[in-house]
Amino acid sequence: MPNKPTNTCDFLKLAKDEILHILLSHKFKFLSKPYFLNSYHNKFMKKQIIYFFIFLISLTTLQGQIVQERLPGGEEISNRKTSFNLEEIKVRWKKAALENCPGVPCATTGPTGPGGGGSFTCGTSTVADIDGNSYNTVSIGTQCWTKSNLKVTKYNDGTNIPLDASGGSNGNGAGETWSTRITGARTVYEHDNNNLNVYGYLYNHYAVKDSRKICPSGWHVPSDSEWNTLIIAIDPTGNTNTGKQSLIAGGKMKSTTLWKSPNTGADNSSGFSALPSGRRQQTGFFTKKGDRTVFWSTTSYPGSSSFISTREIEYNFSWVDWDYAYSAEGIPIRCLKD
Repeated sequence: MPNKPTNTCDFLKLAKDEILHILLSHKFKFLSKPYFLNSYHNKFMKKQIIYFFIFLISLTTLQGQIVQERLPGGEEISNRKTSFNLEEIKVRWKKAALENCPGVPCATTGPTGPGGGGSFTCGTSTVADIDGNSYNTVSIGTQCWTKSNLKVTKYNDGTNIPLDASGGSNGNGAGETWSTRITGARTVYEHDNNNLNVYGYLYNHYAVKDSRKICPSGWHVPSDSEWNTLIIAIDPTGNTNTGKQSLIAGGKMKSTTLWKSPNTGADNSSGFSALPSGRRQQTGFFTKKGDRTVFWSTTSYPGSSSFISTREIEYNFSWVDWDYAYSAEGIPIRCLKD
């Protein structure tokens, strides 16, 4: 009798052995005999081939989140004496993928990205949003980030995020509506799609905190503490205030192009590739493209629920600064893997 399984990985090893046992059992031996051409055995052969492909599919194409159902414990598995059913194998395989069991393909980031599937390796794999936009990824410390700003037009349930094109090219003009919005919205810097292509959308914070979620499935808008983790990973010795500010991390996060001169300290050694996207103020004005970028978090600024904690990087400094913004401002979003 096999050794008693103690975790998901052990269970999957037993499951694989069980499948191989089935495939090599007497049920397939008739294929080597002349009477397999008999109509009865021909039907039986077809049935076994179907079972064979079901097993292959269950072992190679499962992806996404684990089915939420009770999984049997080690003793219960042992009592079965390696007798498994297909659904149990599927659930265990998904769980093993998420636990990075040896020889088990990693789980993908979720079903929302078109053409998804296969294993995910941060830094070489991409992630797609619900619109099909593809984002390169970068591994920094223990985290995995998108390498460019979000361009999605819908929440993860398919609901449109309203586009605000009011106010003319400079904002705050005739028909201005941006300043009055109290629900999620997106806008393009100066309503120029060339800016959209480079910098992505600017979103207000109402879109960030919407329960329908804005990042690709399996990803999220980072919290203030998760930004701290990033900054400490980039600047482990020089950070202050537990990662809220660093004198050099901004330079290591900045792209070497598109920023105004002198683009102090920029070498993008972290691979984060921050671009000077500017922002849309709560009044509707567009400002600071080329000078700076700001990124949303999901965390309220201490002492005031009216403000949201942000991270800001500027062209003439190498620091990354802890700052705040109003919920009605338009700011880029970077997504972090769950």
